[in-house]
Amino acid sequence: MNFRRAFVNTLTFARLPLILAWMALAVVAEIRGSWPLAVLGGVFMGLSGLSDLFDGYLARRWNVVSRLGQMADPLMDKVFYICAFPTLVWQIARQAESPVHAIVMLVFTVLYLLRDTWVTFLRSVGAAHGANVSAMWLGKVRTALSFPGAGFIYAYLALHHLVAVEWWNAWLCACFAVEAMLIGLTLWSLATYTSAYMPYLKAAISGEKQS
Repeated sequence: MNFRRAFVNTLTFARLPLILAWMALAVVAEIRGSWPLAVLGGVFMGLSGLSDLFDGYLARRWNVVSRLGQMADPLMDKVFYICAFPTLVWQIARQAESPVHAIVMLVFTVLYLLRDTWVTFLRSVGAAHGANVSAMWLGKVRTALSFPGAGFIYAYLALHHLVAVEWWNAWLCACFAVEAMLIGLTLWSLATYTSAYMPYLKAAISGEKQS
Protein backbone atom coordinates (compact mmCIF):
# COMPACT_ATOMS: atom_id res chain seq x y z
CA MET A 1 0.00 0.00 0.00
CA ASN A 2 1.21 3.50 -0.84
CA PHE A 3 1.18 5.24 2.54
CA ARG A 4 1.21 8.72 1.09
CA ARG A 5 -1.74 8.04 -1.21
CA ALA A 6 -3.67 6.47 1.66
CA PHE A 7 -2.95 9.48 3.88
CA VAL A 8 -4.14 11.94 1.23
CA ASN A 9 -7.35 9.96 0.63
CA THR A 10 -7.95 9.72 4.38
CA LEU A 11 -7.51 13.49 4.62
CA THR A 12 -10.08 13.97 1.86
CA PHE A 13 -12.68 11.66 3.40
CA ALA A 14 -12.07 13.13 6.87
CA ARG A 15 -14.07 16.14 5.71
CA LEU A 16 -17.27 14.13 6.26
CA PRO A 17 -16.89 13.26 10.00
CA LEU A 18 -15.38 16.67 10.70
CA ILE A 19 -18.28 18.62 9.22
CA LEU A 20 -20.82 16.28 10.84
CA ALA A 21 -19.12 16.86 14.19
CA TRP A 22 -19.34 20.62 13.60
CA MET A 23 -23.02 20.31 12.68
CA ALA A 24 -23.85 18.38 15.85
CA LEU A 25 -21.90 20.78 18.07
CA ALA A 26 -23.39 23.85 16.37
CA VAL A 27 -26.94 22.60 16.96
CA VAL A 28 -26.31 21.63 20.58
CA ALA A 29 -24.47 24.90 21.27
CA GLU A 30 -27.34 26.90 19.77
CA ILE A 31 -29.96 25.08 21.83
CA ARG A 32 -27.99 25.27 25.07
CA GLY A 33 -26.54 28.73 24.49
CA SER A 34 -23.03 27.37 25.08
CA TRP A 35 -20.27 29.44 23.47
CA PRO A 36 -17.51 26.92 24.42
CA LEU A 37 -19.33 24.24 22.44
CA ALA A 38 -19.79 26.72 19.61
CA VAL A 39 -16.05 27.43 19.59
CA LEU A 40 -15.27 23.70 19.63
CA GLY A 41 -17.61 23.28 16.68
CA GLY A 42 -15.75 26.05 14.90
CA VAL A 43 -12.52 24.12 15.37
CA PHE A 44 -14.03 21.12 13.61
CA MET A 45 -15.29 23.32 10.78
CA GLY A 46 -11.82 24.83 10.45
CA LEU A 47 -10.22 21.39 10.30
CA SER A 48 -12.70 20.40 7.61
CA GLY A 49 -11.68 23.42 5.56
CA LEU A 50 -7.99 22.70 6.08
CA SER A 51 -8.48 19.15 4.83
CA ASP A 52 -9.66 20.61 1.53
CA LEU A 53 -6.63 22.88 1.40
CA PHE A 54 -4.02 20.24 2.10
CA ASP A 55 -5.29 17.06 0.42
CA GLY A 56 -4.83 18.40 -3.09
CA TYR A 57 -1.57 20.14 -2.21
CA LEU A 58 -0.07 16.98 -0.72
CA ALA A 59 -1.34 14.81 -3.57
CA ARG A 60 0.47 17.01 -6.09
CA ARG A 61 3.59 17.44 -3.94
CA TRP A 62 3.93 13.70 -3.32
CA ASN A 63 2.86 12.82 -6.88
CA VAL A 64 0.03 10.58 -5.67
CA VAL A 65 -2.87 12.20 -7.55
CA SER A 66 -5.44 9.47 -8.15
CA ARG A 67 -8.75 9.12 -9.95
CA LEU A 68 -10.40 8.28 -6.62
CA GLY A 69 -9.08 11.48 -5.08
CA GLN A 70 -10.20 13.56 -8.05
CA MET A 71 -13.73 12.20 -7.68
CA ALA A 72 -13.84 12.23 -3.88
CA ASP A 73 -12.65 15.81 -3.42
CA PRO A 74 -15.62 17.52 -5.14
CA LEU A 75 -17.96 15.01 -3.48
CA MET A 76 -16.67 16.00 -0.03
CA ASP A 77 -17.02 19.67 -0.99
CA LYS A 78 -20.69 19.03 -1.75
CA VAL A 79 -21.11 17.22 1.57
CA PHE A 80 -19.71 20.31 3.29
CA TYR A 81 -22.21 22.58 1.51
CA ILE A 82 -25.15 20.25 2.22
CA CYS A 83 -24.32 20.13 5.94
CA ALA A 84 -23.01 23.64 6.57
CA PHE A 85 -25.32 26.02 4.74
CA PRO A 86 -28.71 24.55 5.78
CA THR A 87 -27.43 24.48 9.37
CA LEU A 88 -26.56 28.17 9.12
CA VAL A 89 -30.05 28.90 7.75
CA TRP A 90 -31.51 27.02 10.73
CA GLN A 91 -29.38 29.04 13.16
CA ILE A 92 -30.49 32.33 11.63
CA ALA A 93 -34.15 31.28 11.71
CA ARG A 94 -33.91 30.09 15.32
CA GLN A 95 -32.28 33.29 16.50
CA ALA A 96 -34.83 35.41 14.60
CA GLU A 97 -32.31 38.24 14.70
CA SER A 98 -32.77 39.32 11.08
CA PRO A 99 -35.51 38.13 8.71
CA VAL A 100 -33.59 39.67 5.81
CA HIS A 101 -30.49 37.68 6.72
CA ALA A 102 -32.57 34.51 6.84
CA ILE A 103 -33.92 35.15 3.33
CA VAL A 104 -30.48 36.02 1.93
CA MET A 105 -28.94 32.89 3.42
CA LEU A 106 -31.81 30.74 2.13
CA VAL A 107 -31.31 32.11 -1.41
CA PHE A 108 -27.56 31.66 -0.98
CA THR A 109 -27.98 27.99 0.03
CA VAL A 110 -30.43 27.12 -2.75
CA LEU A 111 -28.20 28.75 -5.38
CA TYR A 112 -25.13 26.89 -4.10
CA LEU A 113 -26.82 23.51 -4.21
CA LEU A 114 -28.53 24.14 -7.55
CA ARG A 115 -25.27 25.30 -9.11
CA ASP A 116 -23.42 22.18 -7.98
CA THR A 117 -26.21 19.89 -9.17
CA TRP A 118 -26.29 21.60 -12.57
CA VAL A 119 -22.52 21.53 -13.00
CA THR A 120 -22.44 17.83 -12.11
CA PHE A 121 -25.04 17.24 -14.82
CA LEU A 122 -23.05 19.28 -17.35
CA ARG A 123 -19.89 17.35 -16.56
CA SER A 124 -21.71 14.06 -17.05
CA VAL A 125 -22.94 15.21 -20.44
CA GLY A 126 -19.50 16.51 -21.35
CA ALA A 127 -17.77 13.30 -20.27
CA ALA A 128 -20.12 11.30 -22.50
CA HIS A 129 -18.94 13.42 -25.43
CA GLY A 130 -15.23 13.31 -24.67
CA ALA A 131 -14.93 16.70 -22.95
CA ASN A 132 -12.27 17.63 -20.43
CA VAL A 133 -14.34 17.74 -17.24
CA SER A 134 -11.67 18.94 -14.83
CA ALA A 135 -12.61 21.81 -12.52
CA MET A 136 -12.30 25.33 -13.91
CA TRP A 137 -10.25 27.94 -12.07
CA LEU A 138 -13.37 29.90 -11.17
CA GLY A 139 -14.90 26.84 -9.54
CA LYS A 140 -11.70 26.30 -7.56
CA VAL A 141 -11.71 29.91 -6.36
CA ARG A 142 -15.36 29.63 -5.32
CA THR A 143 -14.69 26.43 -3.40
CA ALA A 144 -11.60 27.85 -1.71
CA LEU A 145 -13.54 30.91 -0.52
CA SER A 146 -16.60 28.92 0.56
CA PHE A 147 -14.89 27.37 3.58
CA PRO A 148 -13.68 30.60 5.25
CA GLY A 149 -16.94 32.28 4.18
CA ALA A 150 -19.01 29.66 5.97
CA GLY A 151 -16.73 29.93 8.99
CA PHE A 152 -17.12 33.71 9.12
CA ILE A 153 -20.92 33.47 8.99
CA TYR A 154 -20.92 30.75 11.64
CA ALA A 155 -18.66 32.79 13.93
CA TYR A 156 -21.12 35.67 13.72
CA LEU A 157 -24.13 33.47 14.49
CA ALA A 158 -22.40 31.68 17.35
CA LEU A 159 -20.65 34.59 19.02
CA HIS A 160 -22.19 37.93 18.02
CA HIS A 161 -24.24 38.09 21.22
CA LEU A 162 -20.98 38.30 23.18
CA VAL A 163 -19.93 41.63 21.64
CA ALA A 164 -21.31 45.16 21.84
CA VAL A 165 -24.31 46.00 19.68
CA GLU A 166 -22.36 48.37 17.42
CA TRP A 167 -19.86 45.61 16.65
CA TRP A 168 -22.75 43.18 16.23
CA ASN A 169 -24.26 45.37 13.49
CA ALA A 170 -20.91 45.82 11.74
CA TRP A 171 -20.35 42.05 11.83
CA LEU A 172 -23.79 41.45 10.31
CA CYS A 173 -23.00 43.89 7.48
CA ALA A 174 -19.75 42.02 6.88
CA CYS A 175 -21.73 38.77 6.68
CA PHE A 176 -23.97 40.29 4.03
CA ALA A 177 -20.88 41.35 2.08
CA VAL A 178 -19.39 37.83 2.25
CA GLU A 179 -22.68 36.25 1.19
CA ALA A 180 -23.10 38.72 -1.69
CA MET A 181 -19.57 37.95 -2.91
CA LEU A 182 -20.17 34.19 -2.81
CA ILE A 183 -23.55 34.54 -4.53
CA GLY A 184 -21.88 36.57 -7.26
CA LEU A 185 -19.13 33.96 -7.68
CA THR A 186 -21.75 31.21 -7.80
CA LEU A 187 -23.76 32.93 -10.55
CA TRP A 188 -20.57 33.72 -12.49
CA SER A 189 -19.40 30.12 -12.17
CA LEU A 190 -22.84 28.86 -13.22
CA ALA A 191 -22.79 31.00 -16.35
CA THR A 192 -19.19 30.06 -17.18
CA TYR A 193 -19.76 26.31 -16.90
CA THR A 194 -23.02 26.51 -18.85
CA SER A 195 -21.33 28.42 -21.67
CA ALA A 196 -18.36 26.03 -21.77
CA TYR A 197 -20.51 22.90 -21.88
CA MET A 198 -23.24 24.25 -24.15
CA PRO A 199 -21.83 22.55 -27.31
CA TYR A 200 -21.95 19.16 -25.56
CA LEU A 201 -25.42 19.85 -24.20
CA LYS A 202 -26.64 20.78 -27.69
CA ALA A 203 -25.05 17.63 -29.08
CA ALA A 204 -26.81 15.54 -26.45
CA ILE A 205 -30.16 17.20 -27.16
CA SER A 206 -29.81 16.72 -30.92
CA GLY A 207 -28.79 13.11 -30.47
CA GLU A 208 -25.38 13.41 -32.08
CA LYS A 209 -22.98 10.52 -31.58
CA GLN A 210 -20.37 10.73 -28.90
CA SER A 211 -16.89 11.66 -30.04
